[in-house]
Amino acid sequence: MADGRVLQDFLGQWRVVRRIMPATGPDARFEGRAFWHPDAEGALYREDGHLLMPGQPPMQATREYRWAADLSVYFPDGRFFHQVPSEGGETVHWCDPDTYHVRYDFSDWPVFCAIWTVSGPRKDYRSETTYARE
Repeated sequence: MADGRVLQDFLGQWRVVRRIMPATGPDARFEGRAFWHPDAEGALYREDGHLLMPGQPPMQATREYRWAADLSVYFPDGRFFHQVPSEGGETVHWCDPDTYHVRYDFSDWPVFCAIWTVSGPRKDYRSETTYARE
């Protein structure tokens, strides 16, 4: 992987498992699928699955982002979110008043992880997401 990941590496369907660990309270888990669909602007990312929380029935959960060819990630409304380091590594997103640190690990490709540490006055949690190509 000397040259790093490119957008085409992500295209297609992936299995997603996410563990969400709040600073206080019980852990939650997301299980589902992620799809990167190519389009004229890069790719549309969509994940669908179920959020599992102790003592609660499973909840349907969906998330969408737009990915550009340079691995920049945008919210559906077009606002910049962050840029994925092509060789893995760390980046940050400031969402006033909270800070989102993420580390991408591509060392076990085509399985990869995104580990988020979110801190601030409104949010305080860590999430670990594993993607495995299907």
